[in-house]
Amino acid sequence: MATLWKETRPEVTQAVKEAAALGDRSENADYIYGKKRLREIDKRIRYLQKRLDDLEIVDRVPPETDRVFFGAWITLEDEEGSESTIRIVGVDELDLDKGWVSLASPMAKSLLGKYEGDDVRVHRPAGDTTMHILKVSYTAL
Repeated sequence: MATLWKETRPEVTQAVKEAAALGDRSENADYIYGKKRLREIDKRIRYLQKRLDDLEIVDRVPPETDRVFFGAWITLEDEEGSESTIRIVGVDELDLDKGWVSLASPMAKSLLGKYEGDDVRVHRPAGDTTMHILKVSYTAL
């Protein structure tokens, strides 16, 4: 957000100012595009500010550490016996390379509230499957 506010927006504002100085704004593509870009930047800044206001840092371990909640590291075994570990994170933290899945994802929704040792029907893009929850932890596995 700092880059948008301190670098990108001033650059676009200057470009719009220069384009406006050229005269007729109704047919000035640089001016029209610049104004559109400023609206997009302002919209993104407002969105990010609202997200920052709504953020809540979750720095506590839930009372039931064998149950899947937000922030859990879960080791799963699929029907073929392959193990994988995922972590349930916020929508802005999604990183599939790290195994971090969004709280809003179908997989996370299937797992939330379940216990270590449960079998769970999980919805995946590759198709539904049954997974066994081997381990639930609230520290990195």
